Amino acid sequence: MDIRAIFVIFAIVLVSAIFAIKLFSIQIFSNGYEEEAKNNVVERVRTIPRRGMIYDRDNNLIVANEYSYELMVKPREFKLAKNTNDSLRFCEIFSLSIEELRNKLFRARRYAPYLPTVLKKQIDSESFAMIQDRITDYPGLSYQARTIRRYQTTHFASGLGFIREIDNESLEDKKSDDYEPGDLIGKAGIEASYEKYLRGTPGFKYILLNVNRVEKGRFNGGKDDKSAMAGSNLTTSIQMDLQTYGEELMQNKIGSIVAIEPETGEILALVSAPTYDPNLLSGKGREVTANYHQLLNDIDKPMFNRATMALYPPGSTIKTVQSIIAVGMGAVDFTQRFSCAKNLVKCHGHPSPVDIAGSIQYSCNPYYHQLFRRILNHQDERAETPRKGLKVWNEYMKRFGLGRKLNTDLFMEKAGRIPSPEYYDRKFQTTAWHRSSIYSLSIGQGEMGTTPLQMANIAAIIANRGYYRIPHIVKAIDGDTSLIDKRLREKITVMPDSSVINGKELFEPVVNAMERVLTAGTASRGQLHGVQICGKTGTAQNSQGEDHSVFIAFAPKINPKIAIAVYIENAGFGGTWAAPIASLMIEKYLKKEVKRKALEKSIIEKNFIILKKDRKKKITPTVVENLQRLAVTPVKDSKPKDIPSEKKAVPTSSIAVLPKSEKK
Repeated sequence: MDIRAIFVIFAIVLVSAIFAIKLFSIQIFSNGYEEEAKNNVVERVRTIPRRGMIYDRDNNLIVANEYSYELMVKPREFKLAKNTNDSLRFCEIFSLSIEELRNKLFRARRYAPYLPTVLKKQIDSESFAMIQDRITDYPGLSYQARTIRRYQTTHFASGLGFIREIDNESLEDKKSDDYEPGDLIGKAGIEASYEKYLRGTPGFKYILLNVNRVEKGRFNGGKDDKSAMAGSNLTTSIQMDLQTYGEELMQNKIGSIVAIEPETGEILALVSAPTYDPNLLSGKGREVTANYHQLLNDIDKPMFNRATMALYPPGSTIKTVQSIIAVGMGAVDFTQRFSCAKNLVKCHGHPSPVDIAGSIQYSCNPYYHQLFRRILNHQDERAETPRKGLKVWNEYMKRFGLGRKLNTDLFMEKAGRIPSPEYYDRKFQTTAWHRSSIYSLSIGQGEMGTTPLQMANIAAIIANRGYYRIPHIVKAIDGDTSLIDKRLREKITVMPDSSVINGKELFEPVVNAMERVLTAGTASRGQLHGVQICGKTGTAQNSQGEDHSVFIAFAPKINPKIAIAVYIENAGFGGTWAAPIASLMIEKYLKKEVKRKALEKSIIEKNFIILKKDRKKKITPTVVENLQRLAVTPVKDSKPKDIPSEKKAVPTSSIAVLPKSEKK
């Protein structure tokens, strides 16, 4: 045997030995080989968990589930006869078009030929019962059950939110959270903010297949399977009777009502108007998509949550906070009197001069013009620009939860806007701006913007005489209140310990003045027999039309049970419309029954949505049917005849435009 033959034999033996050693190593020592082999004969089937249910504060079920089914197909196993009749018959049975069938099979065969692919989504239980027995007639067809939402109410849509199939962007963000294409995810409201609790945990079962991919039972006796864990049930703080009543009062109006339990921060009602039936976004297939786009394009924006996202000037309601800040920082005391100097800013007739109590009772604009000057000058009276004073004022306002997010558990909460010195530097393109440029802030106008939620929290702060707990909408998870984020239970004191006056002594005079707003001030239309309501009216200037009607309040005066803010766009004086709406809500919550039927009827029938000739809506019959209660008709007179109009206020400078004064 020559040397070449020996070399060839040696090379073959060496290569064989290397392969043998590698194969032995892979089979005996490598987990990867075992996993790869398992995947060749085992199919992992994902099981979708039941989504958690949602209850109101009285344990009434408001969001439930119902089964929905998906028709699945494995392209490599699925076969139809080549004749057209067989395809047409298949499409007739499963309510598909030939084009849909061809397109979905083409994509499935191209991208996932061996895996189950959704052929048809969201088949309701009734429709599924009609096709279930036919699925086994076609190799490669299967189904999986999912749950979709079924809302037990036609109300509270802005708070509940909705779920939709996860999109590619969200899927990319949720890679580590075990989401897959086709999964449903919360997109707004509680459904979004509590998604991680409501969703649950998907499960898996491993099916053993033979070489022909025929199911042979559970792999490893099911020991590797993982059961799906249902989502947690949530108990909200919403009182559904109050929520429903608030939406009834706000029909044919644009605006918001937010009611809070002062001691706990629990939100009792979160009304955004106009609204919609939440079931429009929980139904089947194409209806959901069509309804979503119709609602999204509705000119009145029913899907926009005005309670947490709309920014309004607070108007004269902010005078309560201005007074507390001014006294707390030592700029004035409660006995300080200023005359109602109408040469500074317009006001209506009332006793003059007035102290803080009188200024709140009569909503005196000139008083706050002068009070705000004291606040700005307090740091440095000789300064050419009130930068220091405005900065301190800004910091105080933020302590009251204004100009920043309250950090609630609500979805997409806006921070609002409380101007800082830097804001005006940018606006005026100079650091040498003057007091006359910003005086409109003194009465809640100008560049100031707040949400109804923030102003309801202001009412709660005053009701509590100086503290609040972060407003929140969920009070228990699976019945356990301790699972709620601890920050939502902490007491937050708004005035610093360095205040000249603190605690009850600082807030009680304002509380007493707010009571007189209803008994002998600008909100007499909101009085409720037998209940001491403390409130403050506001008329927020609106450059686009009639001013907004605003009111904040709490009741009873002692041991308050409810704090509330009401905003009605284009409704005029706060005492005329917002105050009685708040009063009716308070009556409903405290007394369970409203007896002032004439007032209730006048509020419900009042329409503040004015249609214009160029305002056209293209709404499908489905949406129209579910939104009939929001139908609007033209209205000619938006003010009661017994309330005289007022002239527009004269601006104090070319920059600071001040609003109408409050009207008794």
